[in-house]
Amino acid sequence: MAGEIVVRIEKRHAGNVAIRADFKMDLAASATTILFGPSGAGKTTVLRCLAGLETPDQGLIRFGNEVWFDSQAGICLAPQARRVGFLAQDYALFPHMTVRENVEYGLSGRSHAERRSVAARMLESFAVTTLAGRRPPEISGGEAQRVALARALAPSPRLLLLDEPLSALDSPTRSRVRTELHRHLREIQIPSLLITHDRTEAVSLGRHIVVMVEGDVRQFGLVEEVFRRPAGALVAATLGVETVVRGEVTGEEDGILAVRTSGGEVHAVRSEDLGLGEAVLVCIRGEEVTLQEQTAGRESARNHFSGAITAIEGDGVVERVLLDCGFPLVAIITRKSREEMGLKVGAMVTAAVKATAVHLIRA
Repeated sequence: MAGEIVVRIEKRHAGNVAIRADFKMDLAASATTILFGPSGAGKTTVLRCLAGLETPDQGLIRFGNEVWFDSQAGICLAPQARRVGFLAQDYALFPHMTVRENVEYGLSGRSHAERRSVAARMLESFAVTTLAGRRPPEISGGEAQRVALARALAPSPRLLLLDEPLSALDSPTRSRVRTELHRHLREIQIPSLLITHDRTEAVSLGRHIVVMVEGDVRQFGLVEEVFRRPAGALVAATLGVETVVRGEVTGEEDGILAVRTSGGEVHAVRSEDLGLGEAVLVCIRGEEVTLQEQTAGRESARNHFSGAITAIEGDGVVERVLLDCGFPLVAIITRKSREEMGLKVGAMVTAAVKATAVHLIRA
């Protein structure tokens, strides 16, 4: 599928609170875009406007060459005409229906035989065939998510919209189901827009990211680029992670993983079931990076990266120091510390990061 979806809309709620969105989303098969931001940022409103469940007050929504909404032209396609799959935050499975009946629900208008055939294929694809006769209260959270995905995809939608698909799960289940969801999104070959306020989900599931804060889109781009260079202090505070770099697990000793990156080896405490040779994303918060004028003697930090300062971005008493250590690394320090160390663009420093502060996510 070629082209893009263009979103330029405004929706006002009670109290004249405006939600504005302006971004483009690649419709390349299997591409997942993250709609990221804190609660109340307007993410769900944007998703519902795309699905046709809410109508913007003004603007444009275009899917490829097809206009879904145009306030000036008076165009507003009905939800069924948009052929969108929608996965609600709580999955919205009908408790009185069986799993099979839930999956068949979106296939109205087709023959009984075709509904059964499509449902059987979807149940098998998501490994829930054995649950076909059960009802939602009788299955686990992870199973419910797979059933909800099967139901959303059964009508062969052109776009999949997911509203906080992991938020209803407990922490131990969330990590496992996140891996399953990533695999499903990669396999279904349908462009997806996924809402989350969780950094780990954003980095592990998305290719592009749209950051919303206080009702407005503040930044849009590749996940790694946005996390690396937030467009201002408000976006940086919302994201909470400044460095994301790709790497590969090359070894392990006493629970400490060695990861090869473009800038050398990084050590991290094992937090997921990662094997040798596995591709990972190395995530480091700027507050966890300590700058030194030269490599110190023995200390608790396992990681030391030598690099040049490429930029210093001031934001009051706190500053972002951008380094080139063979990979881009961001340190957040106080202005007073930077002044006392005499740091400036072009200076060579050593960045120290504890292994416990490095977060690895399966890429």
